[in-house]
Amino acid sequence: MINVIGLGYIGLPTALMMASHGVEIVGTDYNRKLVDTLNAGKTTFKEKGLDELFAEAVKAGIKFTTEYQVTDTYIVSVPTPYDKFSKKIDACYVVSAVKDVMKVCPKGATVVIESTVSPGTIDRFVRPIIEENGFRIGKDLHLVHAPERIIPGNMVYELLHNNRTIGADDNAIGEKVAKAYASFCQGDIVVTDIKTAEMTKVVENTFRAVNIAFANELAKICRHDGMDVYEIIRICNMHPRVNILQPGPGVGGHCISVDPWFLVGDYPALTKVIWESMKVNDSMPEFVLGRVYEIMREKGMKDPRRVGLYGLTYKENVDDYRESPTLQLLEYQKTHLAEPLKVYDPFITEDLVENQYHDLDRFLADVDLVVIMVKHNEIKENMNKLADKTVLDCHHICDLPGVYHL
Repeated sequence: MINVIGLGYIGLPTALMMASHGVEIVGTDYNRKLVDTLNAGKTTFKEKGLDELFAEAVKAGIKFTTEYQVTDTYIVSVPTPYDKFSKKIDACYVVSAVKDVMKVCPKGATVVIESTVSPGTIDRFVRPIIEENGFRIGKDLHLVHAPERIIPGNMVYELLHNNRTIGADDNAIGEKVAKAYASFCQGDIVVTDIKTAEMTKVVENTFRAVNIAFANELAKICRHDGMDVYEIIRICNMHPRVNILQPGPGVGGHCISVDPWFLVGDYPALTKVIWESMKVNDSMPEFVLGRVYEIMREKGMKDPRRVGLYGLTYKENVDDYRESPTLQLLEYQKTHLAEPLKVYDPFITEDLVENQYHDLDRFLADVDLVVIMVKHNEIKENMNKLADKTVLDCHHICDLPGVYHL
């Protein structure tokens, strides 16, 4: 039996996927409300294919509890934020989970850290906890790192098809854990050492962040000199060895906007390109707000209360709003003591911010300038409703005449 610790955006799909493929799973989370919701037969967030996977896992016998289990395998999948001042990883959730595992796990157990961590985090934070509890790593207890590689909006498919990396001190233990993931994973599973596994996951997300920053910087250059960044990128990408990404209003989520800072925090003298790239991405919500003010002046608009931000999540067609560019923009606006702009997102049913709407038509009726922050399918399918609006399109998806871009 495997005890999956942490039933959030990564832990829950992982637990459900393993259970639906014949692995005995107990999912544990400290959040009683979350556990009660799952035991009531409901999922805790929206994700394509998740409800169907949940039904299969429940039929297969998955259990949910707030209690840690006595078993031979634990998968720890809890958040790993970073300290916004030092830029270093905050491993408090991993540390807390491992401490609780130590209270119940028997000798011979394997503890798998699935949370994304910076290289050396397991050496600095996890190994000491295990040793302080009297376990000899490699003798009484085995330690493995198996970083997740999935993205909200396509989690179920990517869990099945993406390649996996397993880091272990002992190759035989790594292969044993790889077999557990092979119960569902159709991609290649590579076994390596723990620090390499830590580094590869962070590097993957850093690669994406740096390339996004390049596109965002191009947008700023082109805006400064009156050029069409989208046309330039289109032409450049016709070259067989060029693949420039699209600019956007910022970077959110718990991966690309966070993980590169782990490297900056641990290697400040060696991460100049990464540091500058992250600063570019972090500056984009402020850049969007500047474009809003420019357009208002150009159009003679006096009332910022008639400006609306479409989208609160960090990416399209999900309900995940962690580190979202819209929230970053509103936070920046707040520092200037300005009244928050109107906001609407079809995927956010709770009230997260001031001036938030829950109906598209009511939202559009109360604004004159619409800023497309997120390219949800809903807005793509309702472009005709923007015909009488001024539109700032941050994703180049609107073909209405007179639309503004980054």
